[in-house]
Amino acid sequence: MVARSSEVRSSAVRHSASPGAGGRRRRGAGRVAGLGLGGVALLVLLTGCDVGAAFDGFGWPQGGISAESRRMYDLWIASCIAALAVGIFVWGLIFWCVVRYRKRGNALPVQTRYNMPMEFLYTIAPILIVSVLFYYTAIVQTDVNKLSKNPDVTVEVVAFKWNWQFNYRDGQGTEARTTASTLGTSEVIPVLVLPTNRSIRFEETSRDVIHSFWVPELLFKRDVMPGKIRNVFEVSSLETEGAYVGRCAELCGSYHAFMNFELRVVSPEQYDQFLAAKQSGKSTQDALIAIGEKPYAETTQPFETRRTQANFNPDKIPAGTGS
Repeated sequence: MVARSSEVRSSAVRHSASPGAGGRRRRGAGRVAGLGLGGVALLVLLTGCDVGAAFDGFGWPQGGISAESRRMYDLWIASCIAALAVGIFVWGLIFWCVVRYRKRGNALPVQTRYNMPMEFLYTIAPILIVSVLFYYTAIVQTDVNKLSKNPDVTVEVVAFKWNWQFNYRDGQGTEARTTASTLGTSEVIPVLVLPTNRSIRFEETSRDVIHSFWVPELLFKRDVMPGKIRNVFEVSSLETEGAYVGRCAELCGSYHAFMNFELRVVSPEQYDQFLAAKQSGKSTQDALIAIGEKPYAETTQPFETRRTQANFNPDKIPAGTGS
């Protein structure tokens, strides 16, 4: 009688537990199905996205126009690929741990576990990755900052609020003589004309505050400092002819956003003709026309600084504050 009662109770327990287990399985299957449908929906939505050319270089312009910019571009791409590889590996480990060691039933999952080979890998792999990236970064940085003894072209870059002056020099340093000059105004964007296949040195100075000389296609910018500090850098060669916008990349006052210039890269023969025309007394615009180039900037335009109905509304001035 006692044994039979025990069998009845055991059977009842089994029957009462079965619906709960089945419910858990159904809920688990439902979660998996929901995640699968969500993933499919996300993929369908992503097929309608177009990243465009802006992301072809992981956010950088394609390759640049100088030998140095191409080396910096290659380093950037390699760094992004390394970061993505590490990220995918780490994400994979996280997802695997979430699935493999998730809580099952009422049992508490393992909280600590040691694996000496894995811990050794976690320690050595980051050190190796950082060391390799540091090595190639140091090589590229040294190459970009390298200065030659006798560059083919020397340009003094003079920045001031809120424009640029470019002086073509016959040597290096403050003792060199200016042979030709291009000065920007409120009405005319300054055009810096430079040749392909020649080494070019930039010597920078500012007349007032800190500015920054930046041509995006060079993948490089350098601060322009006031006083006796002259930042100097070189480009071993410009490889692609064309017109490229240049900007001030250091917040320098009210019209900082409009402190633009244009880099016009021409052939060595055109550059020599341009320089000769400037030295004969022609304006920058006439010298550009003489070598078959457009006389004014193509990539940017001057900002209208005068207060007109087009850019200024006097009705917005509060009463009593003046004009």
